[in-house]
Amino acid sequence: MASISFGGLGNGLDFGQVVDQLVKIQRIPIDQLTQKKTTAQSKLTDYGLLGSKLLALQSAGDALRLPTSFDRSSTTVSDQTALTASASSTATPGSYLVRVTQLAQSHQITNKGTTAVSSATTDIVSGASAAFTFRVGTGADQTVTLSGAGTLEDLQTGINDLGAGVTASIVNAGSETTPAYRLILTATASGASNGVTILADGTTLDFANGGGAGGVDTLQAAQDSVAIVGDPTLNPVTVQRSSNVVTDVIPGVTLSLLKTTGSDTVSVNVTRDNAAVKESINKFATAYNDIVKFVNERTTYDVATKKGALFFGEPTAKGFLSQLRQALSAPVSGLTTYASVGEVGFKTERDGTITVDDAKLDTVLNSNYKAVKSLFINQTGVAGVAQRVNVAIDAIDDISTGSLTVRKNALTNQLSSLTTEIGRKEDALSVYEESLKRQYAALDGLLSRLKGQATFLQSQG
Repeated sequence: MASISFGGLGNGLDFGQVVDQLVKIQRIPIDQLTQKKTTAQSKLTDYGLLGSKLLALQSAGDALRLPTSFDRSSTTVSDQTALTASASSTATPGSYLVRVTQLAQSHQITNKGTTAVSSATTDIVSGASAAFTFRVGTGADQTVTLSGAGTLEDLQTGINDLGAGVTASIVNAGSETTPAYRLILTATASGASNGVTILADGTTLDFANGGGAGGVDTLQAAQDSVAIVGDPTLNPVTVQRSSNVVTDVIPGVTLSLLKTTGSDTVSVNVTRDNAAVKESINKFATAYNDIVKFVNERTTYDVATKKGALFFGEPTAKGFLSQLRQALSAPVSGLTTYASVGEVGFKTERDGTITVDDAKLDTVLNSNYKAVKSLFINQTGVAGVAQRVNVAIDAIDDISTGSLTVRKNALTNQLSSLTTEIGRKEDALSVYEESLKRQYAALDGLLSRLKGQATFLQSQG
């Protein structure tokens, strides 16, 4: 629609300002709805942030609620140039002596120097085609077929493309002036059972020595690692593995063998890592406090301005804190030594946050580790603190019935309704404004005509 303009102001009235003021009055309900929408959007955003903090608390609790994740172990090794050790939560504290007599190796072979070629692109097929067949350990036969113009590089690519447990590489074993290119085959897995066997070679490299002048040179033998565990003066155990990473000799401990030790032994000590457990407990407390502080900041009331924060009057947020506080602080039934977190160093402050007495926590971990563990973990018939918090968060965040989900869905629906209502009212206001402009344009024209007639009559007198 074309815009409507008013005539001059000779009538003494500025109808444009009148229309603006009338429209402004009619816009008040829209502005109120817009503010309501902004508040609802802010709430939805902050409930999303609160949901993330709940998941962070649940993640921190996961490090405490399962027996396998609660326990932490550390290792010390007397000679880390010979081997390193890492312990899982299932490791049993103890001391072990280890002697490494052999390291595992990957089988590595190459063609004889007599069959070396002058370049990587040299044709190594004398006939119309050639097949190269090999096997790794007791695996299936693997074959690369080359055309009559097949080169050393073609054979290398064909072997690598198979992905059959062998890596092929090319090396110049000669000099720059007199090159001698040879193909090296290396088993990708170490161990005596992963040797590379050449079954047939129709190329001029003659790995299989079919012509009598070929064959292979072994660059590295296929062999297992060998370690002797225990006091060498008593009855030590000899273990042989295909890898230098050994996971099944000391329960819960992974050994990485780096070099042989001759007749020397390396001591490996496995201890319970109370410091790591303490760190997990403190992270749990910190994640809980993050939620409490987040909700507290949004549920305050300013007496001076008589305005509440974003969550003021929102029972949902306070309800979360009540559920979490009950899960954290209530006594755990079935326990006798330590039945509540207050007995191991937790203290609830006036604002609802908790502090952890490090000294007291150290004491109880050192004096009665199993009792502290029982307080947090999930056991048959006994749900520990971390488990109860986990269950509480699952209930709050349930995809169908969780109070957080329900509140977020309600806010989402409210935003949708408000957006529709604001749009409807904006359309109505536009119609109202156009109607006012027409009415006052007509009035402006009428007044202008009357003024002209009055001027004419006065001129006739």
